Amino acid sequence: MIRRSILPYLAWVIALVATVGSLFFSEVMGLPPCVLCWYQRIAMYPLVLIIGCGIITQDSRMKFYALPLCLSGLIISIYHNLLYYGILPESIIPCTAGVSCTSRQIEWLGFITIPLMALTAFGCLVLCLLFYKTGIERK
Repeated sequence: MIRRSILPYLAWVIALVATVGSLFFSEVMGLPPCVLCWYQRIAMYPLVLIIGCGIITQDSRMKFYALPLCLSGLIISIYHNLLYYGILPESIIPCTAGVSCTSRQIEWLGFITIPLMALTAFGCLVLCLLFYKTGIERK
C-alpha cells in the first residue's frame, strides 16, 4: 500500500514527466500540438510549480490549488480522447486550423497515443491529489 504522504511527490513527478514529455514531442520530435493539446498544456505546466512549491513549503492547501487545474485538464483530455477514438463525431472537432485533434502522430504498441498519455497523466494526478490527506496519518 502506498503511504499517502508520498502522493504529492508522485503527483509532482507525474506533472514533471508530462511537461517534459510534451516539450520533447513538440520541440525534439517536431510534432506540432493541436488546439486541445495546447489547452491541456495550459493546465499541466503550472502544476509542476504549484505542486513543487506546495511540497517545499509544506502547504496543506496545495491540493486545493492544484486540483482545479487537474480536473479541467482531465475534462479536456476526456473530450480529446472521445474525439480521437471516433466516439464523438468529427463535425464537433474544435481543431479547424493547424493540426487536427484526431491526427495520429504516435501509436506505441498499437494503442498508446499522445491523447491517451495525457488522459493517464491527468487521471493519476487527480487520484493522487484526492487521496492525499494532510495532518496525522493513521497506521
